Amino acid sequence: MRLGIIADTHGQLRSGVLEVFAQVDRILHAGDVGDPAILDRLATLAPVTAVFGNVDGGTLRAKLPRVAEVKIDGFVFVVTHGDQFGSPKPQALKDAFPHADVIVYGHSHRPLIHAFDDFSVALNPGAAGPARFDLTPSVAIMETEPGIPPRARIVPLRS
Repeated sequence: MRLGIIADTHGQLRSGVLEVFAQVDRILHAGDVGDPAILDRLATLAPVTAVFGNVDGGTLRAKLPRVAEVKIDGFVFVVTHGDQFGSPKPQALKDAFPHADVIVYGHSHRPLIHAFDDFSVALNPGAAGPARFDLTPSVAIMETEPGIPPRARIVPLRS
């Protein structure tokens, strides 16, 4: 399965996201969505699992959980914005969700793929919305196949 992983859109859905996610089977959004219409637009591409982030307002908080857990190709995915951990670090997330095979998070706006010794992964796709902190906006693509550790890559966005 091919997953589109996104976070920190902050109300902006770049056209580059739609291009990168054109062939995904599922989308995971790790919060700070900013505008519910973004989730509606992403849902026209593939089913979406999303959580709220620290800057999401009441409408999104009423609609979305703080943490979502889904099973994909036999792997347990935990999706969270991560702000409840301050500036989230992979080990703190692993300590909080030891059963997860893949932990998807956002908040820091810094893309990161961290592999643990047990073959689990913490993945921050970076921020897909407005450019901040001198960082290039980005998303991630992850591919899963039963029995093979998930493979991921960060994809910088041009527009």
